[in-house]
Amino acid sequence: MGHGHCYALAGAIYGSIASHLRTRVNSRAKLDGRTFDVLIIGGGINGVAIARQCAHTGRRTLLVEQQDFAAGTTSRSTRLIHGGLRYLEQGDIAQVRESLRERQMLLQQYPHLVCRLEFLLAVDDNSRRSALAVRGGLWLYRRMAGAAYTAVDGREGQARLERLMDAGRRFSVFNFEDAQCEFPERLVAEWLVEAMGAGCVARNHTRALAVKVSNGKVKGALLRDELTGLEEIVEATWIINATGPWADEICGASGIRTGPPMIGGVRGSHVVLPKFAGAPDVAVYTEAVDARPIFVIPWNEQILVGTTEVPDSGDPGRVRPSDDEVQYLLSSLRRLFPRAEFSRSDVRYSFAGIRPLPYSSKANPLAITRRHSFRDHAPDGAAGMISLIGGKLTTAGCVARECAEKIGIRRLSVPVTAVSSELSIRELTEHAIEEIANVGGIGQEAATVLFEWYGPRSRQIAQRARGDAALCSSLCPHTEHIVAEAIDAFENQGAITLADVLLRRVPIALGACWSGECGRVASSRIARVMGWNQTRARAEMERFEAECDAFLQRTAIARLPARAEAEPCS
Repeated sequence: MGHGHCYALAGAIYGSIASHLRTRVNSRAKLDGRTFDVLIIGGGINGVAIARQCAHTGRRTLLVEQQDFAAGTTSRSTRLIHGGLRYLEQGDIAQVRESLRERQMLLQQYPHLVCRLEFLLAVDDNSRRSALAVRGGLWLYRRMAGAAYTAVDGREGQARLERLMDAGRRFSVFNFEDAQCEFPERLVAEWLVEAMGAGCVARNHTRALAVKVSNGKVKGALLRDELTGLEEIVEATWIINATGPWADEICGASGIRTGPPMIGGVRGSHVVLPKFAGAPDVAVYTEAVDARPIFVIPWNEQILVGTTEVPDSGDPGRVRPSDDEVQYLLSSLRRLFPRAEFSRSDVRYSFAGIRPLPYSSKANPLAITRRHSFRDHAPDGAAGMISLIGGKLTTAGCVARECAEKIGIRRLSVPVTAVSSELSIRELTEHAIEEIANVGGIGQEAATVLFEWYGPRSRQIAQRARGDAALCSSLCPHTEHIVAEAIDAFENQGAITLADVLLRRVPIALGACWSGECGRVASSRIARVMGWNQTRARAEMERFEAECDAFLQRTAIARLPARAEAEPCS
């Protein structure tokens, strides 16, 4: 499976220092010769959700991921938990109902990670969507949400947005509610902890080289540890291919012929800017320069703008935004806020991911269904193997339940450890933060950010830090997040590398104030507590910087003229 130049670099770095991997948190039990009921290949949000579901039913479950959990499509999304307003326009009522139901479940079960978000929908007089049609669609959307819908008074936000927009064009502005998961990487980490707590064996940085098939049935898989090069064979009754845009590649490597491709990859690119003068403080759903829908979203004390939809059949591990896409997004933003003071040099970074949509010969990606499906490979001569096609953040729980049923596991409601409702978290937050501060001997600010990212587990992390100045210290001068979080990531959340921690378990490297100096400080403080020698610490920092460079593109807009209009993104 294609995996990009940072994977190759990782192999080179770790191949030379394999002896330094034998720490108490990085030791990994042998898999060779072991037998599992279910092997899930792919550790994005869907793969982790499936592993969690299977493990909670008592199945011997193995989850493997070629890079790190949530490092692929999951971390390269628009970070919304939405009911699918756009699907209404396509007439897919069932998809909207499913998404709204799953959105409500996530809001109730993980209120520290998934929160309600006010949206303003802005269309001008030139839109192909009439104000009457938009008003009717929003009415239906609210009705379908039912009791889950919380009415918001958007009049103040509407007036503020209208003042920011072009006074020479007439806009119709409507308000509605959806939800945001600022850090789906953290949601994946929580589900991973739950899965491992239920007995799942989880291995990141482990590539499935091929599925083993004999007499028309899968028997297991050949795996390779990408950090040490060790190859192992495991046996499995069921194999779930949840590799997203790599789904066809694992089938091809295993000699499983599927006919036409299962996946038709579509690239979605985003740009991240600081909060420029005049930036909206609510999420905006509007139209780009070619009338495609795009989002402008407050995110992580920054502004996230996206996304594009460009067919992409290249290596998903090397995906990056094109100059045209970045220019398209900036031009669309300028079109909406022509008086806003930002330029191309203000872009902090851009990033892209591949949506694993069903393969289609249609030229327009907008016409491809966003509904997930499962491919049973029994007719392809590989009974016992199922491939997931599609899937998104909002419906990962539903995907897991359906997949479990397909392999004969009865529907089971997975127990959760989060508080039970948004109301209760509002009532209990102040008391919980005070308790976390007291338990850990840390400040209120540090206790607050712990609670916001870890919910009920924050008390355990704070307790781990108590009385230890090194663990209580901040990871870098610009954050309240503490070194104890990084150590917990290694000990309890499956992290193996510094990049696993700073990009996904404690993703402060995505923040507005992050710099190269922050990386050096965080690396030094973590290395000291972990007991890494100089060679290991240097290798970790090099890998982290390589992953940042591959993921967060800071040079994609260098050749753009400052005020050019974009061609439509095709």
